[in-house]
Amino acid sequence: MHAELYTDGVEEITIGGSIVRVDLVSLSPTERDANNAPKKVFRQRLIFSVESFANSVEVMQNALQGLVDAGAVRRNPPRASTEQVQTTSTEREPPNSPRSPNVSSNFR
Repeated sequence: MHAELYTDGVEEITIGGSIVRVDLVSLSPTERDANNAPKKVFRQRLIFSVESFANSVEVMQNALQGLVDAGAVRRNPPRASTEQVQTTSTEREPPNSPRSPNVSSNFR
């Protein structure tokens, strides 16, 4: 049997040189934040080479597209940033922009 790990999500992605660190978190069943929401608790760290991280992202994007195509997941439109709010509709990015709305703030 292989060990399995459940995660509620990724808290942070850190890049240092040729190493990418991905911190996985789960929601605490007992600890709460100021808004009474479950606190995110660090569980495990994945460490990749840059190349293996890029390959993993491609695999996950393909899996996500399969979920979208099957109707299991619906993509949300990108949120308007402060800069976009101040522009006119003709200055905004076209709807078929290659930039994914699910981009980490580490890469903006």
